[in-house]
Amino acid sequence: MRLVSYFLLATFLFSCGQNNVKQDKSLKKYFDEHKAEGCFALMNNATGKFTVYNLGRYRDSSYLPASTFKIVNSLIGLQTGKIVNDSMVIPWDGVKRFREEWNKDLTMYEAFRVSAVNYYQEVARRIGKDTMQFWLDSLKYGVKEATEQVKIRSSVDSFWLDNSLKVTPDQQLGLMKRLYFDQLPFFKTYQEMVKRAMLFEDNANYRMGYKTGWGFTENGHALGWVLGWIEENKHPYFFVLNLESPDRDFDMFKIRMKILTDILKQLGFFEGKM
Repeated sequence: MRLVSYFLLATFLFSCGQNNVKQDKSLKKYFDEHKAEGCFALMNNATGKFTVYNLGRYRDSSYLPASTFKIVNSLIGLQTGKIVNDSMVIPWDGVKRFREEWNKDLTMYEAFRVSAVNYYQEVARRIGKDTMQFWLDSLKYGVKEATEQVKIRSSVDSFWLDNSLKVTPDQQLGLMKRLYFDQLPFFKTYQEMVKRAMLFEDNANYRMGYKTGWGFTENGHALGWVLGWIEENKHPYFFVLNLESPDRDFDMFKIRMKILTDILKQLGFFEGKM
């Protein structure tokens, strides 16, 4: 069944052509090392050129966004006033979860950085299904089948986790570029708040902001994301890593960042010379 990209102006469809895409098959070794499949793409904002591994997966395949949806969820929550600011606390509900850092009262900033599912499920419930749908329609976020609209087909607090909503790696890269330049349909102040929460590495050589995601596909495969930007000499590059393994016990937390770091090192980053 043909899936149609449905996110604003999808980066690949409107920016990539034969003259500005380099397919780099040498990056395959980083996936093979961990017996995983996936894709990677990097866009040089200054030149508009793309470096892509596994072009078909990057452009044409779609997957649950998992915790990368916290980017959109945060923006909608802030824009609608359900999150007052990034210091707003949502009290812990007392339910112990597998990550200890989730089991306490958290601000939005803290919840984003530890990827607390419970915080953002409560945000989604406060936003409500109709309002959430309005913003998904406004963003044109996700993929649709033929001429159908993208619809929230399950609970408002889990549709980004249960394969009801899917996005392409290309769309994720487009989201990063628009967020970086404050081009999403949200107040600039709120986009800056989310970018601040995403900034995990900031030193003399580079600045890197990103969001990870982890979930399971419909066939039970572990599915991971890392999407964001890396900036050297005030020059931004946007990236997306998509990773899949049939092993449900795959160490996604460690391996997705290792693959990303290895790829970026090969491409010349982290030394302040790009």
